[in-house]
Amino acid sequence: MKLSSQITFLYFKEMHGPAHFFEEILGLQKVDDQGFARIYKISGGAFIGIVDEAKGYCDAPTAKNVLITLVTENVHQWYRRLKDAGIAIDAAPTIQEKANVECFFFEGPGGYAFEVQRFLNPEIEMHFM
Repeated sequence: MKLSSQITFLYFKEMHGPAHFFEEILGLQKVDDQGFARIYKISGGAFIGIVDEAKGYCDAPTAKNVLITLVTENVHQWYRRLKDAGIAIDAAPTIQEKANVECFFFEGPGGYAFEVQRFLNPEIEMHFM
């Protein structure tokens, strides 16, 4: 048996802000709009969905309990893009020696924590590109 893709669904109290963030700021391709839920393609078989908590399976979180990590070769370009879009970023990209990554963190819609990250070890990075 084989799994063919993966979707992470995030739950929100309202959909307008999150839709704007994923479509306009991140520039993700919307592949499905079910009215109460939208699914965006990140790459390959990786997708992220947004759901109206009033009509979905889960509730929107009330505290930081999820970290969404977006992997890229261009951490600094994403940093500039998000800063230019007015996203409040915790700090400029830094090298996290313990994890051997370069990354930065910010709060996205609904209070979800996001990380933009690049693996520094080429043998590990190849699995994510």
